[in-house]
Order: sequence, then structure tokens, then C-alpha cells
Amino acid sequence: MQHAKVLKEHAFLEDMVGVWEVTASGMTGQEPWTETVRSLHGIWFVAEGSGQMPGGGEATTVLTLGYNAEKGKYVGSWIGSMMDYMWVYEGEVTGDGTTLSLYTTGPDFGDSGKLVDYREQIVFHDRDRRTFSSSARQADGSWKQFMEAHYTRKR
Repeated sequence: MQHAKVLKEHAFLEDMVGVWEVTASGMTGQEPWTETVRSLHGIWFVAEGSGQMPGGGEATTVLTLGYNAEKGKYVGSWIGSMMDYMWVYEGEVTGDGTTLSLYTTGPDFGDSGKLVDYREQIVFHDRDRRTFSSSARQADGSWKQFMEAHYTRKR
């Protein structure tokens, strides 16, 4: 196995490193979440989030992201203490370098016995502001967004 090298593709992920304040729809009147993102030698990036769920209850999430040179794709995973499903991602960054689209398959929130396709997008608006959105693929092939979170760098 070859030793991994930091590639130009990792630069997008490097911009995530830091401490972020997170707000989202459904969080009205709640304290913002906090997400701390660290780099594992520029190859892997780990984002740990924590806060109160809408309706109550403490939650923790962990997002891992990296770039797989052999696949030519960004790869990652997401777990959250509010569910027992591990989301596994593959995706790409847009040509303008602002948006990472991650694709996965997971449980249909309307029909627990069914799996559907999802797209998560991380969009950098500038160095200190980004959004994270989730969309589900519709029967006609389009994407319907159902969640958006806003991140502001604290440090």
C-alpha cells in the first residue's frame, strides 16, 4: 500500500478546519450547535458536531471526509447519535471549487422499509461561511431539498 499524499483536491476540505456555529431551520429558540473540524495530516477531515435536537435531547454527529485518488472521488461517512444508520458518501467538487456534492443511499424517512438516494452539498460562500443541505431524489429524477444548515466560523 502506498503512503497517501496530500493532493490539490484536499484544499477544499482544509477550508473546513476550525470551530463553527451551526444554525438550521427547526432550531428556532435553541442554542446553536457547535461543530469542530480537524485534519488528520491533510488526508482525512473529521467534523464532530453537538447540540440539542429540535424537540429536546442532546445529540452528537461525526462526519469524515477525504479524497480517494484511485477512485477520483471525495469519500466520507456520517453517523449521528439520533439514528443507527451509517451514511457512506462519494462525490465531487464543482469546477468553481465552491460546492462539494456527496451522494449516498439511505432509509426513506417516510417508509422505513425503503432505501432512497440522497445528495448532501457543502457550499462555501466565503472562508467563514458555508451551508450544508440535504436533498432526496424524486421519482422524476430531480432533487428535493429538505434540510439546510448554516455554518459561521468561530475560530
